[in-house]
Amino acid sequence: MTIITVNSPKGRLSLEERRTLAEALTDAVLVPEVGQFAPPARVGFQVHFVEREPDMMAIGGRLLADIGPDADVMVIDVAVMDGDWRQEVRTAVIERILAALADACGLAEPSPTWWVNFRVIDEGSWGSSGGVLSVLSLLDTGVFTEEKVEAIRAALGA
Repeated sequence: MTIITVNSPKGRLSLEERRTLAEALTDAVLVPEVGQFAPPARVGFQVHFVEREPDMMAIGGRLLADIGPDADVMVIDVAVMDGDWRQEVRTAVIERILAALADACGLAEPSPTWWVNFRVIDEGSWGSSGGVLSVLSLLDTGVFTEEKVEAIRAALGA
């Protein structure tokens, strides 16, 4: 289970860019998380787009409304279930997210004012369907590679 929240100034992302990002951001996390491209796993991912008025965001101590339209600020929050999130896996996710954003926005490289927060939700702290979920219950679904299954079990001491 993964939730990706894209916070941006109102009007920054077009409908078409959001359509592109919904899929690209999902896959940016999915592939490192399960170890392969596995479209059936997409159902466990949500992408939320939150737009804020320019007077509700600031950078460098100044409201975007006061800076003008050149201020390109975005914060992407990624919340994932506990699992195999070694530094190299988190790095891959963050780099993939920033590359997907740049691509969807038609830019050669990500803006230095786009920030990604990567958060791991502790085992036993994620709930849905009337109860607490565990990544361990998902390991036999066939979407994870054997290497990922082993790495997740090792990371969780299971």
